[in-house]
This record gives sequence, structure tokens and C-alpha cells, in this order.
Amino acid sequence: MSLSSLPTDADLAALAREVAEAALAAKLMLVTAESCTGGWIAKALTDLPGSSAWFDAGVVTYSYEAKEALLGVNPRTLERTGAVSEETVLEMVSGALARFGAGMAVAVTGIAGPSGGTPDKPVGTVWIGWKRRGGYAHGRLFRFDGDREAIRRQTVAAALVGVRKALTD
Repeated sequence: MSLSSLPTDADLAALAREVAEAALAAKLMLVTAESCTGGWIAKALTDLPGSSAWFDAGVVTYSYEAKEALLGVNPRTLERTGAVSEETVLEMVSGALARFGAGMAVAVTGIAGPSGGTPDKPVGTVWIGWKRRGGYAHGRLFRFDGDREAIRRQTVAAALVGVRKALTD
């Protein structure tokens, strides 16, 4: 699937199946930590029958307080860089692994719109982070176009592509 076009439901389902196969092959459980996608990544993964064999948990943390309480994001990070930043997504993904028994985590935070954007962080700004247990967290900045639905859909696809890559590299 190419990320150059808007992913369809079938594209997301195909990506979820590929992630499932990779997680099973790697013998790893997955956890998601989501903000702007509101649990859509977890939904895409758990739509698959048998997902309990490789999916551990999903957490939706919209507010600063939820990011702090559920994922251990440092309040100073949020004050200094905001929720939509590399620092925050790296703390989210690391916190998800620290709090659950999974071996692989993905975290997303962004501005899906239609409001909330700034000149530095316009609508469509999304940070995605990935981390395998025992490895280093890494994050990537995306700038997606479209309305709220399109931005969220592209975020889910990019997150799943990154999980698949992390599991198969």
C-alpha cells in the first residue's frame, strides 16, 4: 500500500493483517498509545479475529493529565514542547512499554483539526513513535493533508507501516 493516496478501510485491514503476521512471527505482543487517532490503531488491530494472541493493550490519552498518569509523560516535557512533539511521543511510546507486558509499542500524537493548528504546528502535524522492548524509541514527523478523517486515517496507516517495519527488520 502506498501512503501517497488516502488509505481505504481495505488498506488498513491489510496492514493490520501484515502486522499480526509479523507480531506472531516475532512472538511479540503489541501495545498502542494514541492521542489524535482516538483508538483507531487499536481498533484496526483488534478487528482481526485472534488478535488476543498478539495484541496486549491500547491506551487513548488526549489530555496532558492522561498522558502523565497513564503513560508517565513528564509534565515538564509537555510544558516545554507541547503534546505534539518528538519528545512527547518518545515518552508516550516508552511509557506504554513500561506499563504493559508488550514487546512492541506504537504511539501517536498530532493535530487532526479542523482547529488547533498553529504556524509552527499546523493541522496535519503528527508525530509517531515506535519502540521494541530493549531497543531505542524513535519518532518521525508527518505532515498529512485533508480533513480530520483523512489525517487520522493516514496516521493509522503510517503507524501500522512503521510497526510492520520494526517487526520485520
